[in-house]
Amino acid sequence: MNDGIDHLIRRIERAVVWLAGAGAVVVLIQMLWISYGVFVRYGLGKPDRMVTEATALLLFPVAFAGLAYALREDAFPKVTMITDQLRPSLRRLFDITNHILMFAVGSFFAYAGVSATIRSFNSGVASEILHWPRYLFWAPGALALVLFSFYAALRLIRLIRSSAPSGEL
Repeated sequence: MNDGIDHLIRRIERAVVWLAGAGAVVVLIQMLWISYGVFVRYGLGKPDRMVTEATALLLFPVAFAGLAYALREDAFPKVTMITDQLRPSLRRLFDITNHILMFAVGSFFAYAGVSATIRSFNSGVASEILHWPRYLFWAPGALALVLFSFYAALRLIRLIRSSAPSGEL
């Protein structure tokens, strides 16, 4: 059964990499758009109101686009000064607890993001200046959070199913 989970994790990791790449593209677009906005504001003396709103609206999806990728690369900050001194079985218990917490928090935010996407879609709310539907800004962030939660759950299952480390110390 672990082969099935490992295969599913590898497939999800491909999506994780693509989502992080899409987030990087959005960051590049924001960088160029903000640079344009600064030039227009200070160089030409005619501020463009669209730049501020668009970059603010794009912050939500960009903030979560790389979350699952950070989990894949084990790039979350950790303080291991104490856990490195523990027996492998206790270290594993801390890893499982850490994954449970990541899954719980990710699931909470995924629920909030999906709920906000659905509410903004149903209400038909649009941005004030751009007149773009707000759900278009909520949906990518919600997708990223759902993907993160699903990926964290798969990694948690794999961690629980893996054999406990043998007695080293």
